[in-house]
Amino acid sequence: MERAALGALLLAVLIWVLFPLYWAGITSLKEPTETFRPTLLPFVQFIPTLANWQDQFRLAGRDILRDLQNSLLVAAASASLALLLGSMAGYALARFPFYVGPLRNHDIATWFLSQVILPPAVVVIPFFLFMQRLGLLDTPLALILAHTTMNLPLATLLMRDTFLSLPVELEEAALVDGASRLRALVHVVLPLAAPALVSTGILAFAFSWNEFIYALTLTFERATTIPLLIAGAKMSQGIQFWFVSVRVLLALLPPVLLAFAVQRYVVRGLTLGALH
Repeated sequence: MERAALGALLLAVLIWVLFPLYWAGITSLKEPTETFRPTLLPFVQFIPTLANWQDQFRLAGRDILRDLQNSLLVAAASASLALLLGSMAGYALARFPFYVGPLRNHDIATWFLSQVILPPAVVVIPFFLFMQRLGLLDTPLALILAHTTMNLPLATLLMRDTFLSLPVELEEAALVDGASRLRALVHVVLPLAAPALVSTGILAFAFSWNEFIYALTLTFERATTIPLLIAGAKMSQGIQFWFVSVRVLLALLPPVLLAFAVQRYVVRGLTLGALH
């Protein structure tokens, strides 16, 4: 009885999670007039068509390709930078004591946590003025810097917890054998933390891929990303749900493929702290 209830609960959660994707899929295959009707079964309630996909690639193909390239560049570069800087900061917080006036390591970690909670809207205007002064508006570099700043606190906290969960005796053994601190970090610590590195990088990539407010403020033509393209499907006659569905499915494809490629490392990385 309990297993049946658990199965029913899991099925309900699965339907809840997958239904938006199914809705986007069937909406992208409907005629525009059909999208406002509650029809869910293709070939039964409506005749599917690829006209929306053909229209999108014909009318907005260059914009879609440009925004996908910008999103990939910004997400990959900002996630890599956040991972590199966050790993070094997390390792320093985990292994070395810091004394900044009355502040100690846990106070610094709490400050990083406050930056994770901080809404991007609070700092978007300073970022805009800063990028304007540097002449970086509407460039991928502006978004890379903004997204790196956004993802760095979370990467630092996740990697700090990962390094704290690793036995320090392994590093001490490497130091006794004559390895430098950097060599011990690169050849001993980072291989052990590889699953956490991958999962942290994936999270940073996902946050950057979906980010909207920085992209809306710092870009307007050449460096726009895919969330802006999806939002741009609202015309004078209203939201064109059939085009929104096509763009959403195209935007989902790269992160889903990436998640499938590294899912083994993501699960190990998210459970690494719990296993130690």
